[in-house]
Parts: sequence; C-alpha cells; structure tokens
Amino acid sequence: MTFSRMNWVAIGHVDDIPRRGARCVKTPAGAIAVFRTEDDQVFALEDQCPHKRGPLSQGIVHGHAVTCPLHNFVISLETGAALGADEGQVKTLPLRNEDGALFLSLDALSLVAK
Repeated sequence: MTFSRMNWVAIGHVDDIPRRGARCVKTPAGAIAVFRTEDDQVFALEDQCPHKRGPLSQGIVHGHAVTCPLHNFVISLETGAALGADEGQVKTLPLRNEDGALFLSLDALSLVAK
C-alpha cells in the first residue's frame, strides 16, 4: 500500500513531545512510542525493546536512536533494529507530520497486532 493511500489517525502535535523525548500512544494494537529528535524529526516504534520488552518510550533519545531504560539496548529510530553488538528488531510505523500535527497509519497498526 502506498503512503498516500493509507488511513491515518491524529495522535497529537509535535510540540507535545519534548526534543530528545517520547510519548506513548495507546492503541488497540498495543503501545506505540512516538519519538522526537533534537533536529525535530519524529519516529514511531512499538513501545517494547526486543530484549526484555522494556518501555522504549521511557528511554534516552540520542541522535536517531533510543537506549532502552532496562538493559541499555540501543535501537535505531529509523529502522527499529538493535545497534552495535545487540540483536533484535522492533516494528516501525509510518508517521506523518503535517505542519506539526502528527498522524499514525491505521493500516500499519493492524500489522503490529499480527
């Protein structure tokens, strides 16, 4: 499915998320972590580390990565892949930023639930 043909749901405004911070969005498919980087890019990932299911939304954002608060796994915000010597992957979700208003793909949420 192309990006433009997806169904989108409003989840807030970029200013609701501090720079180098995150917010957790509760969905029927589970918790989604929405991150804002220092350079104002936003990313959406499943809110659980692939290691011990730690809440990534409570981790430390640095560059385009987040460090899990439980065991220091570093996860790429762009790909969801564990970085360095760590192994694992979390799902990323399409997120749209329209003049600061953030939208999450409903179609992608259905894939997370599977």
